[in-house]
Amino acid sequence: MFTGLIEEVGTVMSIREREHSKQLRIVTSRIAKRIRTGDSVAVNGCCLTLTAHRGDQLTFNLLEETLDRTNLKMLRRGSGVNLERALPADGRFGGHFVQGHVDCASRIIAFEQSKGDHRLEVALPAEFARYVAGKGSIAIDGISLTVADVSPQSFTVWIIPHTKRHTNLARAEAGGLVNLEFDILAKYVERMLSRHAPQG
Repeated sequence: MFTGLIEEVGTVMSIREREHSKQLRIVTSRIAKRIRTGDSVAVNGCCLTLTAHRGDQLTFNLLEETLDRTNLKMLRRGSGVNLERALPADGRFGGHFVQGHVDCASRIIAFEQSKGDHRLEVALPAEFARYVAGKGSIAIDGISLTVADVSPQSFTVWIIPHTKRHTNLARAEAGGLVNLEFDILAKYVERMLSRHAPQG
């Protein structure tokens, strides 16, 4: 489980092709000192298992399902990625419940400055629209954000300067691909309602 509060932006050092997978190596400056092989790390919101750890370098394996569903397939040497360690049982909780199970990757429609903040509009796939509501939570590349507005084809969030500076949104632009994880509470509510819906 994660919180959606990004700890660090790591830098992709290398991506190597493997049979039915890729090996991703990331350089970090902080969390490498507080992590062990086998730990879970959210990389752009996608929960990955640390397979090797040497100095400031973290290594992960990316399976076909992960590559198909997320924007990790777009990473190149030098790409910035959001990193968050799994929440410890006694950790302080902030943001919202983020599982690290990316639902889909979607395109940025607009990323525009408005006074001191930035307005981020992202395309909303029809099959997930039922999970998005104004003032609800959503994870974008692992960042816990609050939905400001929703339309049939898109949703909007506002990005404060701190979030832009300390996440990969510092490099975001229209046309870019971002990972989306919709609120787990909305999914549970839907499941409960469907189980108690009248039959026939």
